[in-house]
Amino acid sequence: MSLLQRRLTSRDLNELVASAPLEVAVMDDEQRESLASRFRAVPTTEQRRLDSWIVERAGRASDPFSWSPSTARRILGNSALRRTREARELRGAVRDEVADQLLRAVRGYARPGSLAHWLAGVSHPVLGLITVEACDWATQTLECVDGLERSWRVATSDAYYDVPGGRTTLRARRDLVIDTDGGRVIVRLRPGQPGKSAGPGLRSDLVAETLANPEGRAPRRYLGLWPEAGLALGVDGDLENLRSGARDLVRAVVVQRRAALARRETLDTSSLVA
Repeated sequence: MSLLQRRLTSRDLNELVASAPLEVAVMDDEQRESLASRFRAVPTTEQRRLDSWIVERAGRASDPFSWSPSTARRILGNSALRRTREARELRGAVRDEVADQLLRAVRGYARPGSLAHWLAGVSHPVLGLITVEACDWATQTLECVDGLERSWRVATSDAYYDVPGGRTTLRARRDLVIDTDGGRVIVRLRPGQPGKSAGPGLRSDLVAETLANPEGRAPRRYLGLWPEAGLALGVDGDLENLRSGARDLVRAVVVQRRAALARRETLDTSSLVA
């Protein structure tokens, strides 16, 4: 398993894109079913959602998701980039996106728990902070791809794949798609700096992205960018990385299952003592 590491410069990013292998793996129906059977072998009473963050935590539980300026900035920032790629116009584009979200809530189209629903309930100072965070995200993204020689586009959404009969949804975080003659290169951005488990996280994204592709074709390369650390990591879309990513995903659900059983045993013991 090869994990590529480079400095996050225009030269290095162009090299990572240009050197991506042309031969990529394709997951056929037999391989999909094999992976699905492994998930089905780990029973669950509720729908599981797996992504790179869970894999990087080795399946350990984390705090429940909640909206905040830092969790909303990616969605709003990427939406602003779909409106414009001019740095001087980004603040206005973010404001327009926030306004559209608020309008959706006013018209009753926002479901509880959605970004629009949350934005409708925050104060004006918080809305200002959200706008600043989203502008920073969009600006940082533009700085990362400044000088990129290939055309790129903002991903319309993350990639999702529902495992047949496994009550499991896999999610691949993706921010940018770089189109090349030999196939796509996927880019995701993360704050902070990469940890020791960044490689498994990227490989799990690779698996979900490949499964979500209608043809089961892997991207040429999956890149993770950490602008604050000035680092770029990448994994190739080969069979070895897909197998490794699949193992990490299954390992995460096994850890989750064991933790659920331990909690149940604790509750049963507590009820007996009471």
